[in-house]
Amino acid sequence: MEMQKLYLLVPLAPLFGAMVAGLFCRVIPRWLAHTVTIAGVATAFIASVIIFKDVQAGHVYNGTVYTWLTSGDYRFEVGFLIDTLTTTMMLVVTFVSLMVHIYTIGYMQEDPGYNRFFSYISLFTFSMLMLVMSNNFMQLFFGWEAVGLVSYLLIGFWYTRPTAIFANMKAFLVNRVGDFGFILGIGLVLAHFGSLDYKTVFEKAPELAATTINIWGAADWSLMTVTCICLFIGAMGKSAQVPLHVWLPDSMEGPTPISALIHAATMVTAGIFMVSRMSPLFELSTTALSFVLVIGAITALFMGFLGIIQNDIKRVVAYSTLSQLGYMTVALGASAYSVAIFHLMTHAFFKALLFLAAGSVIIGMHHDQDIRNMGGLRKYMPITWITSLVGSLALIGTPFLSGFYSKDSIIEAVALSHIPGSGFAYFAVMAGVFVTAFYSFRMYFLVFHGEERFGKADDAHHHEHEGDHDDEETSHDHHHGLAPGQKPHETPWVVWLPLVLLAIPSVAIGFIAIGPMVFGDYFKGVIFVDSHAHPAMEHLAEHFHGAAAMGIHALTTLPFILALSGVVLSWFFYMKRPDIPAAIQRRFSAIHTLFENKYYFDKFNEVVFAGGARMLGKVLWRGGDVAIIDGIIVNGSAKVVGWISSITRLFQTGYVYHYAFTMIIGVFVLMTLWINRA
Repeated sequence: MEMQKLYLLVPLAPLFGAMVAGLFCRVIPRWLAHTVTIAGVATAFIASVIIFKDVQAGHVYNGTVYTWLTSGDYRFEVGFLIDTLTTTMMLVVTFVSLMVHIYTIGYMQEDPGYNRFFSYISLFTFSMLMLVMSNNFMQLFFGWEAVGLVSYLLIGFWYTRPTAIFANMKAFLVNRVGDFGFILGIGLVLAHFGSLDYKTVFEKAPELAATTINIWGAADWSLMTVTCICLFIGAMGKSAQVPLHVWLPDSMEGPTPISALIHAATMVTAGIFMVSRMSPLFELSTTALSFVLVIGAITALFMGFLGIIQNDIKRVVAYSTLSQLGYMTVALGASAYSVAIFHLMTHAFFKALLFLAAGSVIIGMHHDQDIRNMGGLRKYMPITWITSLVGSLALIGTPFLSGFYSKDSIIEAVALSHIPGSGFAYFAVMAGVFVTAFYSFRMYFLVFHGEERFGKADDAHHHEHEGDHDDEETSHDHHHGLAPGQKPHETPWVVWLPLVLLAIPSVAIGFIAIGPMVFGDYFKGVIFVDSHAHPAMEHLAEHFHGAAAMGIHALTTLPFILALSGVVLSWFFYMKRPDIPAAIQRRFSAIHTLFENKYYFDKFNEVVFAGGARMLGKVLWRGGDVAIIDGIIVNGSAKVVGWISSITRLFQTGYVYHYAFTMIIGVFVLMTLWINRA
């Protein structure tokens, strides 16, 4: 019983903080807003640690807390499923969220919306915890929509800035597209399984593995394949997979702390978590897994390319997030669910670190985000520099750092997979290693090394920033860099402490966790893999001889050589010969234009979907409103009345003999009808 109270405490503590800071944001002082929300998240984190220890001792919980409604045979309830997968996610969510909360005190100190911001990030933490702790699809869907809503509020936090409003609308709409697929999948589950409870659904799944359904026409579709693909479309929206990835780079319009929280550690990983949770369903459909694998591979490779040409420090990190989410999705497709969750965890730490370090640089540069205006920041911002370096090294997969263990495990798992599309996926993740190393270190060298390019009066680049208007709400975010002669400075401790605390797991967590999480019994009974159909993980386990051996062996492998060459090349291009990238850009201007326009996905969406919707609206307005409603129904009925009255007017003359004539004719007509009927 005691533990169940703790389970409730985890999501409700951040919710309480969010309510206090949100409902009274106009009246309470700032120190109270951040104290109550940080206390809420810290409580959730400590409770998560206790629950984690309890689950490690073998106490798994699956039960209903509250029945929301009963409709016929269906019950919709709020319930918790506490097992190793849940506790892993709870620890990641609460820890990163706590770091972001502390960091926000320093980052948002000048912002008029301080209390509102704290309320949103706490509410976000609550939503995410409800999502990962759910034991049924209804609560999963509640958390799923709630994180979408809060991310909308956060991306458009500076609501006076047109780009921010455009970005949050885009994120919301793209997520609606994914969620439509998601709710169709949940509908199929309810219709065919008769329950929304995970346990019931997973137990019934093997019986329904061969079931086919008719969607349209005479074609029979496998129920499992259709359900899994629909559920995965939901994951494509949340976890930003091609073609539903377009919202994530734009969401950088929000303040930096939410970039770290939403776009590195929590919301974008909801899709990865959900597919892992649904492993008993996905394992029954190789077609769905193949679809997942190919989508992930496309995202991992092609989004990495776009990171190479970005000049906004946050957008480089955003594209690297897209690319890493592609890696996780590839792992899911190769049936290496435990590796996907492992990469989700390691990535959450080092990517949150990179985002918060980028924010620290932005503060030090007085809110200039253009990496072409930086350089040589190493000596001014030592803590930011060293933590950034650790984060970048973890990201590119340096042996013994956290990112290496998860990334190399994904590459190995794909190499051993035999489902359709695995050949292409293997190429994509391999090429992605080089690309990742190249753009990560391009950013690192341009920001922290080389000549100092800031503080030049009237610098040309300063006018290239979007959102040049400085109004009260956004003023603190756009001071356009340093004044002439001004130097950057290290940020206050509330900003750098979270960086240091995130750098520790970025170094060590992979080494500690790979044994139990990927090759041990950590996820036993939680994640299900059909080792006959998809033997990749079994083969992988045969090659594993401990974390240290894996790190040493890696020094001779292709991924390490590719990563190293990416770093060396970026150093050569951006430190020694900056004229070469410029020449390449001129030479291959067509490819550069393609990248600048992000493969024209946005243009396509604007013209086809947005344009199509506007055209449809116009047609409905012209045809429906103007022609049918106004033309036929409203004006038409008036015309008919007028026409009838104009005919009756002919008989209303005032002469008695006209009336008599009309009456006789009328009697004659009636008599004729009467005689004919008789």
